[in-house]
Formats: sequence, structure tokens, C-alpha cells
Amino acid sequence: MDKYIKFSADTNSFQMIDYKLEAAKASLKFIKTGQVIGLGAGSTIVHLVNLISEEEKMAASLTFVSSSFKTRAYLQEKGLKIEFSALLERVDIYFDGCDQFDPALNALKSGGGIHTSEKILASMADEFILIGDESKMVKKLDHTYPLVIEILPEALQVVLGQIKTRYPEASVQLRMSSQKDGALISDHGNLLADIYFTALPGLSELNIAVKMIPGVVEHSLFYGLASKAVIAGKNGTKVMVAAL
Repeated sequence: MDKYIKFSADTNSFQMIDYKLEAAKASLKFIKTGQVIGLGAGSTIVHLVNLISEEEKMAASLTFVSSSFKTRAYLQEKGLKIEFSALLERVDIYFDGCDQFDPALNALKSGGGIHTSEKILASMADEFILIGDESKMVKKLDHTYPLVIEILPEALQVVLGQIKTRYPEASVQLRMSSQKDGALISDHGNLLADIYFTALPGLSELNIAVKMIPGVVEHSLFYGLASKAVIAGKNGTKVMVAAL
């Protein structure tokens, strides 16, 4: 749940609280004048861009880089300065959401299929901060969401075969385009596939094993990358630091 209806004694009425907006508001305090800010995708990121835009002096001093075409387009619409990751050596902070994250701030991201670009920015950043609502927080990552892999086209059958050998209980589905005949192609010209586990393997092993299959460009488990999470919920907004 990313919104909550709350009764306000001050106005004697009910208010709809948008947790994602509250998380974006709390994230704003981490941004300093003159920084290079990386942004992922999603409605929480849109809220953050809107809030930054309202701080005109600070916004004019910032440089933005994003893993998302939609976010870059929105930054351009807002008149903010955009740079490409290939031209940068580092990023001050990278903000992004996720499908799930655990107390160590390991995260699963399956939706947009842009996890390769997201990981590049997360690894470039001095600090990677997850933002969103409390529904994303779990005690342990599970198989609710698939692990997404980006695959070089010529390695498709090799990769699918090795996945089935290593994880015989898992099923793998190649992502197909809804707008044209054929497979969905990533921003890098590669294929995308979803791995559905019956039980998620150990994260440390999974992080390495899938990435080491020849032809796998990247997967959507963000293991040991985030340093903080800004989460909003019924009990307010809190900042979590990665548990060791």
C-alpha cells in the first residue's frame, strides 16, 4: 500500500497520505548544491524531481543522470541539466526504488528491465539510496518477483540451458514485446528473461553464479549496493542504514 487515509483532528476531515511523496520529501535533505544526482524510474522519482524543481536555486546547480528514458524526458521537460553516464566518472547520490528490499538493503528490481543501467549508476555513486513506501520492506527477499537477466542474443540457448541445469526447479520466460512481433529488446540491444524460483537461492551465491554464466550481461539482484533506504509508512518516514 503506497497511500493511506488518515483522519485530521485539525481540519476534522480525512486526508489521503501519499507515502511515496513523503519518502521523496525526506530524500530531498540528502541533496546538496552542485552535486551530480543519479535517478532511477517510477512515481517516487517523479515526486523527487518535482520537489527539486521547486528549489530553483539548488536545482540550477545540479547535474542529473538517469537510467530511465522516461525520467530523462521528464528532467528535460523540467528544464534541468542532464548528462550521460558515459561522460561521468562518479555520481554523488543515486536514488531509485525497488520491488523488495531486506534489512541489509539487498534489493530486487524486476519491472522496467533497465537494471543494467541502474547498476552502473549505483556502482558509480558515492551513495545509493533506495526510496519508496514501507510495502517494499521484507524480512527476507523471496520469490514473489522474478530475477531478471539481460542476455546477449547469441548466447540465449546457452544461458537458458545453464539456468535450467543450475536451478532445475526454476522456470524461465523470455520477455516478449506487446507492441511488435518478437522478443522485447533492452536499451542495449539485448534480450530480457525472467527467472521464477520456487524458493530464492542464497543471495551471495545467486549474485555470483548467474552473473558468471557466459552471455549474461547483468541480473536484477542489487546485492550489497545500497547504503540507505528512505521509507514512508503509517508510522511516518524513517531512514534505514544497511545492516552488516
